Amino acid sequence: MTAALPYFLGCPSWSEAAWRATLYPADTRPVDFLARYTQVFNAVEGNTTFYARPSEQTVARWALAMPTHFRFCAKLPRDISHSDDLCLQLEASADFRQLLAPLGERVAPYWLQLPASFGPPRLAELAAFIEAWGDTALAIEVRHPEFFAKGEAERALNRLLQARGIERICLDSRALFSCTEQTPAVLHAQAKKPRLPTRPTAFSGSPQLRFIGHPELLANDPFMQPWLDKVAGWIEQGLRPYVFAHTSDNRLAPELARRFHEQLSQRLPGLAELPALHTEPELEQLGLL
Repeated sequence: MTAALPYFLGCPSWSEAAWRATLYPADTRPVDFLARYTQVFNAVEGNTTFYARPSEQTVARWALAMPTHFRFCAKLPRDISHSDDLCLQLEASADFRQLLAPLGERVAPYWLQLPASFGPPRLAELAAFIEAWGDTALAIEVRHPEFFAKGEAERALNRLLQARGIERICLDSRALFSCTEQTPAVLHAQAKKPRLPTRPTAFSGSPQLRFIGHPELLANDPFMQPWLDKVAGWIEQGLRPYVFAHTSDNRLAPELARRFHEQLSQRLPGLAELPALHTEPELEQLGLL
């Protein structure tokens, strides 16, 4: 059971039609993807909320489909995170959290993905936003190069986040950029994803890793090895990390996540296996039929 796992594992989304016949049975309807997904993984990135706010009806449907142990890392919408002043978005942030309130503790942490243009001169603005945010779990991803330069800007950022127990999301894209294929999917992913140093921080009880993988599963192993040791160590320290697996077009993201878990099991004997898909999920009980 994913509820028993000592860490959270998942993919960027649950709504990939390409996962039919691999993660989902071939005849799975899109409306049933989430219920099927939660049978295997216990967390998901909330990329969908970055691009558009869901309707109240959609949130209600998610609440029916997500088990209580499941975690949905909802991204703050980009009109908030990519605004000229975060402090002018406090009301919009409160409205967004109210919209997702039916999900309760399953939204944890919220994610604030800042653009590459958000640099050191805006740290005071970020501090004010965090102060107004309150105690709700929050994790932040930064992309400005100065926050990875090991200078005062990075130290100031880390002090700010660590003091408030706010996790600094680590995005590791090295495996993706090691790929020399010229396929449209790889080129598109390399154009969208940042190429920055890794920062495996643990500023809260739940360190956050986004692993952007190579399209060939075996090619990811050298890049995963340090993370397997790190995640195993975090778990042994009593932390509960989050790990999200991506591939260039995400067709193989579930397989990469499974591969991570299988190799983590070699470091943590007794780690539960990921469950296989049920032949017939109880969708009627979830209110989805």
